[in-house]
Amino acid sequence: MPTEETPQLQVRIDLQNLYREEVFTDLKVASIRQLTPVKANGEIDKGRKILFFGQTRIMTPHGALPIQFPIEARNLQQAADKFPETMNEFIARMVAEAEAMQRQEQSRIVVPNAPLSEGRIILK
Repeated sequence: MPTEETPQLQVRIDLQNLYREEVFTDLKVASIRQLTPVKANGEIDKGRKILFFGQTRIMTPHGALPIQFPIEARNLQQAADKFPETMNEFIARMVAEAEAMQRQEQSRIVVPNAPLSEGRIILK
């Protein structure tokens, strides 16, 4: 059996962009991820703002769909207060984008022997 060298991946951690992650959940439907910026030594980096992300699952005809969305907030309480509204806005955008993609796909002219589109979904 030939011994080929496996290529080594060159991975570098961006020490200027580190975050400590904490997850808060109600054990029912909602989780909030709090990303606190830290320096390379683990101390809180007060020069950057804390980031919040909501996480939940929505039921679809095909089963549960996990979603994650950013929440603009200054603290955990504000993130929890904004969670429902931000989630609903995110879902509305996601549905609108899916419907637009569906309309675009339905209006596409089918050409025999043409290569298929990649069919990737990109949510913004």
